[in-house]
Amino acid sequence: MIEHTRHSPAIAATPVAHFVRPLLACVPAMMLLVLLLRAVWDVDVFWQLKLGELILDHGGPIAREPFAALHAQDLLPAVAWAGQAIMALVRRIGGWGLLRVFDALCWLGGFWAVAAACRRRGAAPGAVVLALVLAFVAALPTASIRPQSFACLCLGLLLALLRLRLKPAITIALGLPLLVAWQNLHPSVSIGVLALGLTALPDWVARLRGRSDAVPVAPTGLALIGIAAIFATPDGFSILAISARNAEASMAIGASEWLPLWIPGNHGNALPILLVTAIALRLVWRTQRFDIGEVAVALGLLVLTVSAYRFVLFWAVAMVPVIARAAAPSGQPGMSRREWAGLFIPIALVAIVTPLVAPTRFARSLPLPAVTYLRQQHVRGTVYADFPFGGVIIDTGYPDWKVAYDGRYYRYAREEWQYNGAIEAGFVPLVDVVRKWNPAAFVLNEAHNAPLAQALSRSRAWQRIYAGEGVVVYLPRYRSRAPARPNPR
Repeated sequence: MIEHTRHSPAIAATPVAHFVRPLLACVPAMMLLVLLLRAVWDVDVFWQLKLGELILDHGGPIAREPFAALHAQDLLPAVAWAGQAIMALVRRIGGWGLLRVFDALCWLGGFWAVAAACRRRGAAPGAVVLALVLAFVAALPTASIRPQSFACLCLGLLLALLRLRLKPAITIALGLPLLVAWQNLHPSVSIGVLALGLTALPDWVARLRGRSDAVPVAPTGLALIGIAAIFATPDGFSILAISARNAEASMAIGASEWLPLWIPGNHGNALPILLVTAIALRLVWRTQRFDIGEVAVALGLLVLTVSAYRFVLFWAVAMVPVIARAAAPSGQPGMSRREWAGLFIPIALVAIVTPLVAPTRFARSLPLPAVTYLRQQHVRGTVYADFPFGGVIIDTGYPDWKVAYDGRYYRYAREEWQYNGAIEAGFVPLVDVVRKWNPAAFVLNEAHNAPLAQALSRSRAWQRIYAGEGVVVYLPRYRSRAPARPNPR
C-alpha cells in the first residue's frame, strides 16, 4: 500500500493517552447500548425470519415459493439464505431478545474489527475512538435487525485483514472463506470486490508508471476470488438478474434507501454523511496522513452512497481506518492483554443486562397489534395488505396465510408492481382486487391505501374488525370456513 504521512515517529504514552484508553474501552459498549435501545423497524426481517425457519426445517434453501398467493410453487431465489437461517436459529433459541444482541454484535462487529486492526497497527487510542464515533453516527439511521448486518461484519473483517498486512498467502487463505460466506449471508460481496480493487489500484498504477516494484498480490488475488464468490450461491449466475430486478423494482417503487441523497426524503440522512466527510477531509488535509488505498475505498463507497443511500453502512465502515490514521500519528504502544480483556467486560454487561431491563420494542409503523388481532379470528387464505405489511403477515400467519404482495421486490414482475400502484392510486376498483386474489382479509394503512380502504368502508360485503395506529382490518361480512383461493386471471 502507498502511504503518505507528515508525522510518523512513535510517541510515548502521555497522561492524555492514559485517559483515552479507558474511553476506548467504553465506547464500543456505548455503541452497543444505543443499538439495543432502538426499536425494530425493518419490515422485511419478518419474512426473512420465517423463510429462515423453513430453511432450517428443510435442511437447506427452499426451492419453491411458499408465501405469495399468485406465485405459489414458482422457483424461489436463495437470496441471503444462510443469513436468514442463522437469524431464525438465533430467534428460536432466545427469542427477539437474543436476536437483538446477536444482530447488534454483527452490525457493530464490522466497525470494531477494522478499528481493532488499526489499533494493533499502532493507531492512537483517541484516533480510534474518534473514528468509531463518527462512523457510528453516520450509519446509525440504517441500523435494524436484518441480514445486512452480516455484510457489515464481513466488510469490516475484510478491511481489517488488509490493514493487518499479513503475508499474502495468509491473507488470501483467510479471505477466501470470508468472501464465499459473505455472499451467502447477504448478496453484497460485490462491495468487497470493489473495496479490494480500489485498494490494489494505486499500487498497480505506481507499478505501471515505474514508480514502484510492489505488486498488490493479496488484494488482487482476493478481488478475483470475490468475483467468483458472487456466483458461489445456489442461484449461481442468475444472481445477476435477480439483483438487477430487485434494484429496478426498488427504485420504481420509490424506496428511499435505493435513491440518491439529494432527494427530499434523504436530506436528513445526508446531514451526518456530510458532517463526517467534512471532518475527515479536514483531518487528512491538515495532517497529510493517509493511505491512498484506504482513501480510494472510502471515496468509491461515498460515490455509491451519494447515488443510493443503502450503501452508507459500507462507506461508514471504510471511513474508520481513514479517520484513525489521519487523526493522530501512528506508532502508539499497543494495548496489553489486560486492556484488550477490559474491552469485553463492558460489552458483555450491556449485552446481558439491556435485554432484561429494556425488552424488544417494535416501531409503531409495524402492524403487529392489527395482525395479532386478525390471527385470533382464525382466518385462512390470502391476506391482502400494503406490501410493507407482508413480512409481518407472513411471520404471523404462515402457512394459514398467503400474501398478495410483500417486500421482496424481486418476487413480483414490473407489471405486478404497476398494478399495485394503480390500486393505491384508486384506479383499480375493489371488485377487481377481490376477483384477482379472493382475499380472506384486508390489512391496510388507511392513509397510504386510502382509495381501497374507503371502498371497503362503503362495501356491504366487508366489515371492519380493527382500527388503530392508522391500520384497518376488514373481513368478509359473511365468512365461509373453506379457505379462499386467489384467481390469477
